[in-house]
Amino acid sequence: MQVGPDDDGKRLDVYVAECVPALSRSQAQRLIRTGHVRVNGAEARPSTPLVAGCIVEVDVPPPEPDTPEPEALPLTIRYEDDDLAVIEKPAGMVVHPGAGHASGTLVNALLFHLSGLSGIGGKARPGIVHRLDRGTSGLMVVAKHDAAHQALARQFAGRRVEKLYTALVWGRPEKGAVFDRPIGRDPVHRQKMSTRAPKGRAALTRIVDVEPLGPLSLVTVAIESGRTHQIRVHLSEAGYPVVGDPVYGGRRRGAPAAVTRLERPFLHATRLVFDHPRDGRMMELSSPLPDDLQGVVDALRRAAARPDGGRRDLPPETP
Repeated sequence: MQVGPDDDGKRLDVYVAECVPALSRSQAQRLIRTGHVRVNGAEARPSTPLVAGCIVEVDVPPPEPDTPEPEALPLTIRYEDDDLAVIEKPAGMVVHPGAGHASGTLVNALLFHLSGLSGIGGKARPGIVHRLDRGTSGLMVVAKHDAAHQALARQFAGRRVEKLYTALVWGRPEKGAVFDRPIGRDPVHRQKMSTRAPKGRAALTRIVDVEPLGPLSLVTVAIESGRTHQIRVHLSEAGYPVVGDPVYGGRRRGAPAAVTRLERPFLHATRLVFDHPRDGRMMELSSPLPDDLQGVVDALRRAAARPDGGRRDLPPETP
């Protein structure tokens, strides 16, 4: 499409949405961000102002299937019965299909490994009662039928599920510290969450245990709610960002050598305690740190035990 004089100066996302009636403005923005829209042969931003005479190319990909397909993806199942399963979500795996993630998700793996999943969450989210961030690994409980889903969801909503996480953070938070501030979409940086949101939802995070490791601390964290990015936001805003977190300040210069190769936030869902939806018995499940995180901890502990306290593992200061 060639931009006419009447559209000179118009934002790219507005122009695309107007020229392709099947697209909403948010869908147009998504296509632009994923490289499906080019201006004079080059990728651009949704806010790019157009100039009369330039050429806009729009490549609309085929629609993603409404119903996820089973995929033979690796999945560790910690517990399974006729009502539920407790699984280990690997780091880097998205929980359910969405924009840009039509396959390779936890839901695709669940459909392959488990027989029967609840349908309350809709076709795209069978069995999903709660979620973990893409970069977070660890325990999740999934429901195999709607009655189990409803019973588990009530426990999560009533804050009756014990959820413990292990995180490596910068600095030295105080054992017993509580962070009780609502979390919502950041008013300026819309891809982030923050406690500055005008309509945040209640969120409580508590530091259960702290192990000093040089300039870092290995902490056990309990959350009573489960807001998006909750632990990462609360700890970062308190001055203790999760190591390896590129969004909330967890990647810093001068990091110990053990963490420089970490490719994701050091955050793992370690413990999950809930009542079984069928007979009410208490279910307690624990998960060890995966190899990539345990290797970091082992290296930091070895360094901390040396006479220099691991200072030789820090890069030299630059004048």
